Amino acid sequence: MMNHEINKAFRSRLEKGSAILMPGAANALAARVIDQLGFEAVYISGAGLTNTNLGMPDLGFVSLPEIAQHTSAIRNSTDLPIVADADTGFGNALNVQHTVRTLERAGASAIQLEDQVNPKRCGHFAGKDVVDIVEARSRIKAAVDARQDPNFMIVARTDACATQGFDAAIERAEAFVEDGADITFIEAPRTIEHIREIPNRLSGTPQLVNLVVGGSTPIVDFSELDEMGFGLVLYANVALQGALKGMHDALSMLRDEGRMDESGPVASFEVRQNAVNKTHYDEMEVRYSTN
Repeated sequence: MMNHEINKAFRSRLEKGSAILMPGAANALAARVIDQLGFEAVYISGAGLTNTNLGMPDLGFVSLPEIAQHTSAIRNSTDLPIVADADTGFGNALNVQHTVRTLERAGASAIQLEDQVNPKRCGHFAGKDVVDIVEARSRIKAAVDARQDPNFMIVARTDACATQGFDAAIERAEAFVEDGADITFIEAPRTIEHIREIPNRLSGTPQLVNLVVGGSTPIVDFSELDEMGFGLVLYANVALQGALKGMHDALSMLRDEGRMDESGPVASFEVRQNAVNKTHYDEMEVRYSTN
């Protein structure tokens, strides 16, 4: 499927009103599993990329070329809409324009931009700070102007809850909508009451809520968040946290017992090959064989 078709279908799906449960992927393999399990969209997590590929915490170490490379790989592995985490846009408004065009060409369906200072940090870490509202709005305006496909969406995230309070975060989100943002994202609300207020006070624009296992935001059932009116319910790193636990379990058993077979806490060889669509490549080899 062509990118513009994916983008158009994604926007149309969001406009239906019911929430989309969206897991994050740190690599193409995770994206394939998300696709195979029937999810409707995939999120490329900057934190996940940093943890998985650099073995470092989410403190602004990942770069635009790295995000673009993984976006392209994930687009090659699935036709799901991709929401790409672009952190702060990697600089000023001019850098934001370059970031949008780079990730749109790489195959993203939407780009997430936030209002933190550089270098940014995980939304659930202490010590965050945000830029002033003028600079924050300039990032969103530049992103809106830069997109080539009108159905490519801009997700405007604010981290102002942590430094300026919930009402200030709402005000920033309202300003981002005025600047053309398609989806707004108030990061790390700390109470269920605040979670409930977000779609009520920002009605008319889809809202994204980010649930981090072990993070600052209370975990709320998907069905309840759907009823509240959220458009996207994000679990950015459940796949990563599940994989990390699986690695610990499997490698601990291997260390302790000195052997591993398919009765252990591992996916079977067949499941592994199915995850990467091995039969498709077998069929292609036969089709294009010169023998």
